[in-house]
Amino acid sequence: MSNIQVETLNHSYGTKPALHEIKFVIEPGFNVILGPNGAGKSTLFSLLTGILPAQTGKVLYDQVDIKSHRRAIMHRLGVVFQQPTLDLNLSVQQNLTYFGALHGISKASVLQQCEPLLQAFSLADRLSDNTRSLNQGHRRRLEIIRALIHQPQYLLLDEATVGLDADTRQLVLNTLRDYVQANNVTLLWTTHLMDEVLMTDNLTLLHKGTIKAQGKTEVLLADAQCRTVFDWYCSLTQTVEAM
Repeated sequence: MSNIQVETLNHSYGTKPALHEIKFVIEPGFNVILGPNGAGKSTLFSLLTGILPAQTGKVLYDQVDIKSHRRAIMHRLGVVFQQPTLDLNLSVQQNLTYFGALHGISKASVLQQCEPLLQAFSLADRLSDNTRSLNQGHRRRLEIIRALIHQPQYLLLDEATVGLDADTRQLVLNTLRDYVQANNVTLLWTTHLMDEVLMTDNLTLLHKGTIKAQGKTEVLLADAQCRTVFDWYCSLTQTVEAM
């Protein structure tokens, strides 16, 4: 089982608390952390990827602490950050093959492994294009493909569909859900968009730096006697703030 276990994380920026007593387990499948802007999602993401060291608590990947074994874990981890990280001066193919080389994967193997994803994301005919010429949606698709080159056991995506049109958002979500199911990947998806959550997803609600609830979406809604994720969110936060 490829689990991510978070044990009693606390994090502050100076005297300002960002996360308080965060505890949860993420199992294989499509896992969503839902929360408004400012809830602490990006701070949590930085702790999960080892960019920020945990001030208290632990982040474990299959019982291995990322604080002391980050290099080994990163070889099993695919990450898509909220901010773009592509080299716009390289072609689509060069972005992929360069990243593959960092993982010791040959150019031929990279292109072979990426072919199904390039087709699924409608980028197969853009390999020779300069990345700068791609629109925002195509760049985001490329980042996701790049994150999957080394066939990671874990895939973490932070607000990956922000700024994308509805059709592209749906394409990205559908493709990743299919990929997770086919490859038994542990995927963590952070978002503030409630319409991205399905009833079959494992859902965690992060609000003001604390975990309000976690479980299967359909079970959480049934237990709270709520028809929609929005109603459920409001029942736990006592707010109708815009997501």
